[in-house]
Amino acid sequence: MNMTKRPDHVTGMRCTLCGKTYLPEETGYVCPDHGNEGILDIEYDYDAIGRRISPESLAEDKTCTQWRYRALLPVLPETPAPAAAVGWTPLYEGRRLADSLGLDSLYVKDDSRQPTGSLKDRASSLAVMKAREAGASMITTASTGNAAAALAGMCAADGMPCTIFVPRSAPRAKVAQLLAYGARVFLVDGTYDDAFELCLSAAAEFGWYNRNTGFNPYMAEGKKTAAYEICEQLNWQCPDAVFVGVGDGCIISGLHKGFLDMHRLGWIDRLPRLMGVQAEGSDFLFQCWERGANPATFPAIRANTVADSISAGLPRDRVKAMKSVTGTGGAFLRVSDDAILSAIPELAESTGVFAEPAGAAPLAGLHAALDQGLVECDSTCVLLVTGSGLKDVDSTIKACGAGPAVIAPTLEALEAAMKNQEY
Repeated sequence: MNMTKRPDHVTGMRCTLCGKTYLPEETGYVCPDHGNEGILDIEYDYDAIGRRISPESLAEDKTCTQWRYRALLPVLPETPAPAAAVGWTPLYEGRRLADSLGLDSLYVKDDSRQPTGSLKDRASSLAVMKAREAGASMITTASTGNAAAALAGMCAADGMPCTIFVPRSAPRAKVAQLLAYGARVFLVDGTYDDAFELCLSAAAEFGWYNRNTGFNPYMAEGKKTAAYEICEQLNWQCPDAVFVGVGDGCIISGLHKGFLDMHRLGWIDRLPRLMGVQAEGSDFLFQCWERGANPATFPAIRANTVADSISAGLPRDRVKAMKSVTGTGGAFLRVSDDAILSAIPELAESTGVFAEPAGAAPLAGLHAALDQGLVECDSTCVLLVTGSGLKDVDSTIKACGAGPAVIAPTLEALEAAMKNQEY
């Protein structure tokens, strides 16, 4: 399916492997010279964008969604957005957490507050709009759960049918979301990578619009709006480091694109260091980074981690993800599942933000960065929480250890139980 319509501020799409450029109407999702691996990057006329939007104009804009940045997004002016209010999630100052870590300044960007509970709503909302522009009658994706729920929710808000492929092992809460939104759901008896390949084949066979991360070039464009919000909410002061969990690599590459956009427009004077956090059982990009290997040719691994949202044996957006880290002087950090689980109650108790394992992974990564001397105590750091803890309550229960005491409905029983608990 060709991307047949082009906003006038979009100048083309560049292959991340060979650098060849195309107009959207000249190709489909990827560079034809590299098959499904030829991921494209959307390019813009920043002079034109700068005449339409600025920090000053945004200060007057009362839009409290990601569409306040519509002039920076690759959609036609007349294309309506889905009804769900996506974006403009809160940025909290984590004072107590910062003190416990010995940091001067720490913020938590809480994308668990999105309509379907994850950052993936940013991309899925844009995907539905691009599907409408392409004249599609069906949209599809493969996901470990969050992207699928996001697409199902955005399609429900827009009245577009969708077909979803998720691994059979996906958390029940995420599958429940899909069913509630009325999506057509297939549980694939295999890994996320198996579901991804099946989705690619089905989309090509049946002519469905393909939302897949690390394949559809517009998905990083939706996710980049989190970077805009971080800087605007910090009064256009760029943080020193941003920590984010990394699976397929599309979120971190989207953040990089957003920060690059603002730098090219002169809204910020530098780029933050992007710190990609991976689980030990899903550390493809960490291995590549540590060895200085080429992610385009590095062999796939077998992924297995409690943080299902960042589980990927072969990250689909791996080339852009690597450039996002190395190009900003950042680092990849590898953390254990135990460290990720421990970060869930630590984050919740100190900031009030309840994250799923992948959403808590940035805090585990910050601990690792501090231990390794990769972050100075006077740095301003941001943790990007990408998904709600309600997505995977089983992991939270495991992380919190013993459950609440069961007592008789008497003060005597309460006093006896209180003696056995610390608070």
